Amino acid sequence: MQPTSDHPYAMAKRAGDFIFVSGALSVDKDYQPVEGRREALAAALERMTERLATAGGELKDLVKLTYFVTDITLREEANEQFSEHFAEARPARTFLEASNLPYGATVEIDAIAYVGE
Repeated sequence: MQPTSDHPYAMAKRAGDFIFVSGALSVDKDYQPVEGRREALAAALERMTERLATAGGELKDLVKLTYFVTDITLREEANEQFSEHFAEARPARTFLEASNLPYGATVEIDAIAYVGE
């Protein structure tokens, strides 16, 4: 069952053995932007992980992530975060700069997970 949302789309959608996770922002539970570079990256990853879990996925299941950031220099911190959370089977990743993100967020992460086998 999909949790309810204020948004007109699924937070996470399972299709066969794949889970597609909509972009998760660096905001708190009240949609307030999280301050700090590492903190913003952590918040976006946490929101994405929560969404992934609603469809039965875990971080170990991720095969592709896309990071959208308002400051491309966050790449170094994102690389560190990636190494911490994905030490063994690293998923593919795309890293892009965007001029603005919703709710004043500085980071947005969407993902694809594979839960087969």
